[in-house]
Amino acid sequence: MNDYNRYLLLFLLFVLAACGTETAVSPTATPRPTIPPPPTATPDPLVQGTNGYPWWNDTVFYEIFVRSFYDSDGDGKGDINGLIEKLNYLNDGDPATTDDLGVTGLWLMPITQSPSYHGYDVADYYAVDDEYGTVEDFRRLMTEAHRRGIRVIVDLVINHTGRDHPWFQESRDAANNRRDWYVWADEDPGWRGPQGQKVWRCSRNGCYYAVFWDGMPDLNLQNPDVTAELQDITRFWLEEMGVDGFRMDAIKYFIEKGPLQENTNETHAWLRDFHTFYKDINPDAFVVGEAWTSTQQVLDYTGDEVDIAFQFDLAETVFNSIDNRLGVMVGKEQSQVVADFPPGQYAIFLTNHDQNRILSQLDEDEGKAKLAATWLLTSPGVPFIYYGEEIGMIGTKPDEDIRRPMQWCSDGGLKACFSTHTPWRFPAEDYESRSVALQDDDPQSLLNHYRALVHLRNEYDALRVGDWALVDAGSAKAYAFLRYTDDETILILLNLDDEALDNYELSLELGPFSSARQAVLLYGEGDLAAPIINEDSGFDAYRPFESLPAQSSFIISFE
Repeated sequence: MNDYNRYLLLFLLFVLAACGTETAVSPTATPRPTIPPPPTATPDPLVQGTNGYPWWNDTVFYEIFVRSFYDSDGDGKGDINGLIEKLNYLNDGDPATTDDLGVTGLWLMPITQSPSYHGYDVADYYAVDDEYGTVEDFRRLMTEAHRRGIRVIVDLVINHTGRDHPWFQESRDAANNRRDWYVWADEDPGWRGPQGQKVWRCSRNGCYYAVFWDGMPDLNLQNPDVTAELQDITRFWLEEMGVDGFRMDAIKYFIEKGPLQENTNETHAWLRDFHTFYKDINPDAFVVGEAWTSTQQVLDYTGDEVDIAFQFDLAETVFNSIDNRLGVMVGKEQSQVVADFPPGQYAIFLTNHDQNRILSQLDEDEGKAKLAATWLLTSPGVPFIYYGEEIGMIGTKPDEDIRRPMQWCSDGGLKACFSTHTPWRFPAEDYESRSVALQDDDPQSLLNHYRALVHLRNEYDALRVGDWALVDAGSAKAYAFLRYTDDETILILLNLDDEALDNYELSLELGPFSSARQAVLLYGEGDLAAPIINEDSGFDAYRPFESLPAQSSFIISFE
């Protein structure tokens, strides 16, 4: 019997024993740790906005499920104080060090009071979930994050509440003033949801609309009293809690018009008014929206409704391109996105908390995972990393299994150094071979690949806010593009194949080169040759290396 099965058996025996007792003994809470101050960063580490771009284009975000990140009080669940303890892993505040991950933004999945493990069925918008900590703990997190140059956004879930929310409980009474805060009908209207799912939930109180689940009834955002309350909530988190912005969940479902339940004109109008509202509070406040839909429909939400939105089509194409070793697929999609959107005003990612983890989708091939990371952290847009992606955590649905505890070490048993107690969910079976501790000092690890890429993006303006140009790689197995500003020009070159590639040639018909340049290797290994600049400021049949090793990434600066 391996350790994983042994621990699982012991845990099940413990649960069975506990069921036969009348009371359960809570784990002893450990004293709150003293958090050392971070090293001195720049005088104002949050001053950002290169070349006239908004601050979020200078930011690499890291998505965190607080329940699964780090447990500071020994109850088996991650919490805000645990996150504070691990801030130096994410960014120690000193731009001269490279042993932190280097991220400059955090997105926290729901942290408000909720009866569910995931938090998307909010019961109190003004309270931090008591399993995670207190309002004071959160304010301390904001202080510690800002001292390190890290912005923080939180999930703002306003398409629906939880059914335990007092508003919904009051709305069950047809005579109550809150009845119209939700979408009620006397009888089931009979139409189904956008994916053919059941959306009307009926009882003796009537039928209410819930597009996702009967535990999350949809708010009626056409009621001005609901909108006013949501604006008060937004103001509270921006002004009193000090957040830098929000990730807004499920924006395409905000207002339904009968059977038409997504992307309605009323939804777009509501979001435009909301955009004006939060920008009046703080012009630098930032909102990234989740509209899981086609690129063209995502574009409709961007700019005067939410600042940016996630690019699901692009993420899927990147996965398919790397998995099938065909650069032309991502080249076509990325060219279209760059052409359609205002420069850099969209969010790029690999996977998130609703999708099977990227390494699982890529057959646990870390070579492919490194290629995906290189694309993510050198491309235009605002990159988001899902926690654990940087160490190759695996996981496939159900949702709990793609939100497992962070694997901090491999010699702590099933606790994985996440907690001193049995974790709320066991780590994946590979916890003994994949963890932060195992990868920390390995220069070839996936973790150090991510670290190097994030720090390069932080260092070079061209990688954050530079223009983008597709380079003809001369081979279906390679992918290449240029990022450039007036002062920097950087080439990104990927061999997507699992074999070395010799028959490639890079061509750029029109380029930004005004003269011959020296080529400097920022990432990768090999004897590097410089290009010969043609009369159109590009290059023809350029071969930086005689051969590209299998699944290799190169980042080349021309100086």
